[in-house]
Amino acid sequence: MTTRVYPAYIGGRDVTSESGHRVHTVTTRAIIEDTFPSLRLKRDLDLGKADASAAGDVVAGACELADDAMVQQSLEAAAAAAPVWARVPLAERLEIGRQIARRLLAHREPLVDLLVAEGQPRSVAEGMITGLPETGWSAETLQWCAEQMAISRHDGVREMTLRRVPDGVVCLNPPQNAATVNALNGLTALLSGNTLVVRAPRGVPLSCMYAMREVVAPVLEDAGAPAGTLNALCGAPMLDAWLASEHVNDVIYFGGSSMGLRFEQDCVAARKKPILELAGNDACVVWRDADLDDAVQSLTQFFMNSGQICNVPNQVIAHPAIADELIERLVAAMSGIRPGFPDEPGVVLTPVLGADWFYGCLAEALARGARLVHGGRRLEVDGRPSDTGFFLEPTVVRVDGLHGARNLSVVRDETFFPLLPIVVPQAGGSDDALFDEVLAFVNANAYGLRNSLWTSDPDTIERYLDTVTNGGNLKVNDSHSGFLPFLPNQGGTGLTGGAFGEASHPMLRTTHLQAVSVIRPGGPR
Repeated sequence: MTTRVYPAYIGGRDVTSESGHRVHTVTTRAIIEDTFPSLRLKRDLDLGKADASAAGDVVAGACELADDAMVQQSLEAAAAAAPVWARVPLAERLEIGRQIARRLLAHREPLVDLLVAEGQPRSVAEGMITGLPETGWSAETLQWCAEQMAISRHDGVREMTLRRVPDGVVCLNPPQNAATVNALNGLTALLSGNTLVVRAPRGVPLSCMYAMREVVAPVLEDAGAPAGTLNALCGAPMLDAWLASEHVNDVIYFGGSSMGLRFEQDCVAARKKPILELAGNDACVVWRDADLDDAVQSLTQFFMNSGQICNVPNQVIAHPAIADELIERLVAAMSGIRPGFPDEPGVVLTPVLGADWFYGCLAEALARGARLVHGGRRLEVDGRPSDTGFFLEPTVVRVDGLHGARNLSVVRDETFFPLLPIVVPQAGGSDDALFDEVLAFVNANAYGLRNSLWTSDPDTIERYLDTVTNGGNLKVNDSHSGFLPFLPNQGGTGLTGGAFGEASHPMLRTTHLQAVSVIRPGGPR
């Protein structure tokens, strides 16, 4: 693997700090194989006490750390470029978007390699990078968003237009667990005429900076976009500087719900638009007439990245008539889900640092009547049970009864580990009444990212769609976690998106609606 070093990219040029401090990426394989020496090496590299060129293939690259002056410089560059970039015709910006999508595929292999070095399983990384040009950056998605940018009518006298105007400078704070893919999703805000400042998280900055510097920036430069249209830098959290800046209009924020909702209040107080991508605690309903093979295939998506992804089915509500069979099939399917190094084919599990949280939730659930169906152990990278392994065995618990299920943290809260609760409503009474209870349970979820349903009955589908208002995405007999073109793949209600939460196309969420009425001089009156 080529060792790469990325300075900040500000105002169309590479910028370094006076300190010259860098954050180095030591490969996840090296850390799993030989943990403490690898972490010591990273520390010494970051402190400037070791030479990266002498470290060999265990070092994938480094990113310059931005200082406060560079943060301010990036905001000033974005503000200077904003009015010029907003005047670029929409058709030209769309063509730039199509070129970015094509270039992303052309750079797929090195980008996936960097994601793997940072700990993303290769199978997951390949799906993410290959999928982006077919979903959020697809021609279909971009064209639909473009059609919403201006809609005109005439009444014989005047031209009336409802148009979406770019907000201006958008700052993007992607999450550490999926920084690059979420940064790329958020970058569609460029196409509606905004300029961007992207912070690459210090924990996994390399793939994010590669995507900005090697994929996006060259397209903008070749198209003649004003310097400062895109700015990307790695550094400490910049939220306070963004809120204090006169230049910032919007902040796209990824993070946990408690901190995110506090940040939403701070944003509003600072007169900035908060666009929140917080937590998920998605519900998947499997009804008695569901195709269980397809449902199980969707449920196994929960274990991608060991459950450390927001848009996976965190809780299952299974009809009592099929619950036993569903659980049996799910456990059988889980036998093929194993730990491994991220560069190995077929691996989807990743190390889990929150093992204490996992065991606390599991113990609470079992103490309150849940039943352990499968899993519950630490594992070494080769799958051996261990008291000290980095990996957690995929785990399923059964919770009988809807009433009181949300008293359990594993059902009530977003979890970030591979512990899946299957809630089985109490049998008895009519299916219609039972379905009403299930729908109420889904709508009462404090989170609202995605929900899904598996059934073969058209009437059940319509009742579900008519009743469930919770969630930015509803999936019926379709992959719970899969991304699609045209439909927004992010955003949600409640603890997922805050007070202004909804399904989110960043290209549209970073604009505001403006009404225009024009009577042309010399026209009919």
